[in-house]
Amino acid sequence: MSAPSAHLAPRRQRYALQAAAFATIAALFGAGGFAYSHTAETATVADSGSSQAVFDRNPTQSQAEGSTPATDATAKQESGLVYINTTLGYGAGAGAGTGMILTSDGEILTNNHVVEGATSISVQVISTGTRYDATVVGTDATNDVAVLQLDNASGLDTVTTDTGSTVAVGDKVTGVGNAGGDGGAASAAAGTVLAVDQSITVQSESGGAPENLTGLIEVDADILAGDSGGPLYDDQGEVIGMDTAASSGSTDVTGYAIPIAKALDIAGSITDGTGSDTVTLGNPAFLGVQLADDSTTIAGVVDGSPAAGAGLQAGDTVTNVGGTDVTTGTELSAAITNYAAGDSVSVTWTDTTGQSFSATVQLVEGPSA
Repeated sequence: MSAPSAHLAPRRQRYALQAAAFATIAALFGAGGFAYSHTAETATVADSGSSQAVFDRNPTQSQAEGSTPATDATAKQESGLVYINTTLGYGAGAGAGTGMILTSDGEILTNNHVVEGATSISVQVISTGTRYDATVVGTDATNDVAVLQLDNASGLDTVTTDTGSTVAVGDKVTGVGNAGGDGGAASAAAGTVLAVDQSITVQSESGGAPENLTGLIEVDADILAGDSGGPLYDDQGEVIGMDTAASSGSTDVTGYAIPIAKALDIAGSITDGTGSDTVTLGNPAFLGVQLADDSTTIAGVVDGSPAAGAGLQAGDTVTNVGGTDVTTGTELSAAITNYAAGDSVSVTWTDTTGQSFSATVQLVEGPSA
């Protein structure tokens, strides 16, 4: 049985070569949350249905026809929540999303794609308006989970999670977050659970490897861009999931949330430093070259980066990193991810005349993975 296909909510445009480079993309950076550009992504939604549905996704659209209108969240629903605002690409763009406070000293749970590509992160506690700088403790791009730490925070209210109850079809739920990324009152979108244990495969039209999310809660709540990383509450006001993606544009709205037990399990692997095959602790190493496509020809170099210091320029082609030949952007990214910020690595490249150069550079901490 073939799975239905859908255009899912565009997500903020990722750094295609997370540790090695920026991707050059025509439409950079959307309004926020799980919308990281206004370029649509395609996705396959695997469920028990046999029909196929195609949705035209617009991350900044208003309430879709047939859905329950979102309302302002209550003070109780806003308790323990934060708005997350990111600077992307050293000022090339910005994004916004939502997060949940896990500890009184400012440990924050959110989606990886909310902070992906961020070069600085500012967080506002919704209930008080207090703002903090934040650092990335770790990320899991495969499962779309990230943990942040607020600087010099204390005495914060935390969210109440429910990891023990079984989520069932028909359960009443409410998705809360920074809908539209405007930073105003949090929105509360009511709905019901449509299905559990759902899978989504997302492929950006700009390229890059497909993203596969599994075990999701499917809901008909009107979840929009900016809600990503926010809570999916049950009818007792406890968090049962983390809002992550949605499709809309027709008479139906379909949202997806990561079960909170799964998200907290991954967050625990991040915070205790044990990690996993899918977890990146802190921010990855960074060379600082910008690529136009999945090649190793440089489209631009980030000012002040290790690449700039070594003399790499637009038009040069990287051929070897640390003794490993690279012929594609993917290979270049993989070569850099073998290193940590502060490591020294040899880089070989050719200029536009074919002359070869080599230099040893010290990698720095880059944007969030």
